[in-house]
Amino acid sequence: METLIDKLIKEGYLKTSLIIEAFRNVRREDFVLEELKEEADINAPLPIGYGQTISQPLTVAFMLELLQPQPGDKILDIGAGSGWQTALLAHCVGENGQVFAMELIEKIAEFGKKNIAKYNFIEKGIVKFIQADGSKGLKWAAPFDKIIVAASAMTLPKEWKEQLKIGGRLVAPVKESIWLVIRKSEREFEENEFPGFVFVPLIEM
Repeated sequence: METLIDKLIKEGYLKTSLIIEAFRNVRREDFVLEELKEEADINAPLPIGYGQTISQPLTVAFMLELLQPQPGDKILDIGAGSGWQTALLAHCVGENGQVFAMELIEKIAEFGKKNIAKYNFIEKGIVKFIQADGSKGLKWAAPFDKIIVAASAMTLPKEWKEQLKIGGRLVAPVKESIWLVIRKSEREFEENEFPGFVFVPLIEM
């Protein structure tokens, strides 16, 4: 994995020291299926069952750099899946931050929660793992400093944007693009599109 991390740094996908530190400390092999552990360090998505995947490291790096997680942030992680991205975020926000991880598929939620528990993030109260539909966000815990989504929606739900603090950042796939949305004021949002990505579709109840 060190070789892949070095490659992502060299190619400019990993830039921020805190995110690089998270990649070095939270091992992807702890979040893949047992039979795929030897493939954990390849730069490709891997299946985790039920039609879901653990995302490609390059994509996760790209999205986290757009999100810019900081110590003390409160972050909503929609489509937590294997829990790898959740754990990377938990490392970044630290003991004074919180990550609310949402996963709809029960068996995948169990898998993700078990993986994150290897790092004591749930025990320390940094991660709250919720098995539920994240397509409308998590209103009772809002507002959030950051929101990140791991599955592709057809359009950006207004609820996600509404649940951001002013100055907050939303990183989410819509169709084949990743979007960065920054909340400038109560009603004003800056939106930037980065095309050329592939994600599993967002499942809604």
